[in-house]
Amino acid sequence: MYLKNINLKQKLHMEPVMTFDQPSNIYKMEYDNDNFINLGDLNNKLFCTFVKAEEIEFKVKELSTTYNIMYNKMFILYIKSNDEYVITYNVDQGNVRNIPLNTILVHRKKETNTLYTINALNELIKKLNGGVVDTKFPINWQHYRNCVLLTQHGDLKQLNTKIHDIINLS
Repeated sequence: MYLKNINLKQKLHMEPVMTFDQPSNIYKMEYDNDNFINLGDLNNKLFCTFVKAEEIEFKVKELSTTYNIMYNKMFILYIKSNDEYVITYNVDQGNVRNIPLNTILVHRKKETNTLYTINALNELIKKLNGGVVDTKFPINWQHYRNCVLLTQHGDLKQLNTKIHDIINLS
């Protein structure tokens, strides 16, 4: 195995390095965090903020006044196994100065209402594909309907959800 020399022109066309931030987690669930410092890559991203039941109203108000919530909608999902809630919302890049506490960046599979982090997707593929990460590996998303897939200490976690409320901000 050898290292390839990279010339200056190639370096200029490389993507910026993303570094992970270690935010505090008031729930002590210690989910592996996909938050990163490179905020320039946050154009129209889906955020998922974990809250307790008694914090929902305050957090919705805080988020909707701090950020430009795209589509004027926020979804409140209930996670029965942890007796907690998540608020999901799209934020445009223009007004993101920092990421709220207890918030992760997620992706969504619309057909099945599956939210997932990239780390969780890689762990899922490894689990289903004999320990090998293959970006072309087909996933039957029906098996992960209405859930959040994330990692905790490197292990895949599936948090089943149900809609608690849909907040229309307009």
